[in-house]
Amino acid sequence: MLVDKQFRFGVGLHTVRSPAVLAETARRLEGFGFDVLHVPDHLGAPAPFPTLMAAAAATTTIRLGTYVLNACFYKPALLTRDIADVDLLSGGRLEVGLGAGYVRTEFEAAELPFPSAARRIAYLEHVATYVAAHQPRVPILIAGSGDRLLTVAARHAGTIGLTGARVAGTDDPLAERISFVRAVAGEKFDTLELNLAITAVPTDGAGLPDLSLTRRFAPTLTDEQLLAMPSVLSGSAREMADRLRDLRSRYGVSYFTVQQNHAAAFADVIAELR
Repeated sequence: MLVDKQFRFGVGLHTVRSPAVLAETARRLEGFGFDVLHVPDHLGAPAPFPTLMAAAAATTTIRLGTYVLNACFYKPALLTRDIADVDLLSGGRLEVGLGAGYVRTEFEAAELPFPSAARRIAYLEHVATYVAAHQPRVPILIAGSGDRLLTVAARHAGTIGLTGARVAGTDDPLAERISFVRAVAGEKFDTLELNLAITAVPTDGAGLPDLSLTRRFAPTLTDEQLLAMPSVLSGSAREMADRLRDLRSRYGVSYFTVQQNHAAAFADVIAELR
C-alpha cells in the first residue's frame, strides 16, 4: 500500500528580463507557496546558476533547482564546483536536476559532439555519481522516460522526474513507468520521491487548459486524449487539487512542477492542498 508523501510544488522560470523583474518574480513565486524554483538548461534560456543565485538573493525560503541540467554540457569536477558554491551561497537551498540532453541542435551550437543516446545516458550516470560523491548533501533529481535513463535515476537520484508521456502497448503509461522504476530500485523505491511535470493548467475561469505545449510532445493525440493525460490539469482549483490527490494516492507521485505562466492559477491549487 502506498504511503502518501508530503506534497511539493515546483515552478519553472524560463525568462529573465532584468534583475529587478527577476527578484520580484522570485518573491511572488515564493509567496504563491511554491517549494522549488526551477531553471532549465537550454541555449536561449536563462543561464541556470547565475539565475538561481539572483533568485536566492531575493528570497528566503523557496528552494532553487535545475530542471534539468544537460549533463553532457559539463565536466563533473567543474559542475560540482558550481553546485557547491550555489548551495553554500543560497543557504543550502539547491537541488540539482540532471538529464541526458536530447536537442541535437543545441549540441551543435555549443560545438559539442552529439553522442548516441546510450553514451549520453552513460555520461549522465558518470556525472551523477561524481556529484553525489562530492556533494552528498545536495538532493539529485534525474528526469526522463526510457528504460536506461530511469535505471540510472533509480540508482543515483532521490527524486525521479516522470514525463507522463504515452508508452506503446499500455493503457496506463505512468503506472507502467513507475512499475519499472519500482522493479529497478528494489528496496530503495519507498525512499524515492516521484515528480511529474505538468504541461497544461487552466489560467482563466473556463477550466480548460491550453494544450499547445502538451501537443508538442504528443502531436497525434486528440484533445480528449490529451486532457486525459496525467500531466494535464483541468477544471476548478478544487477539481485540480482533487486530481493531484488522486495521482498521489494511485501512483505515489507527490511532487509536481508547472510552468511559469501557470503559476498564478496554480497558486489556488496549492492553497487547496495546504
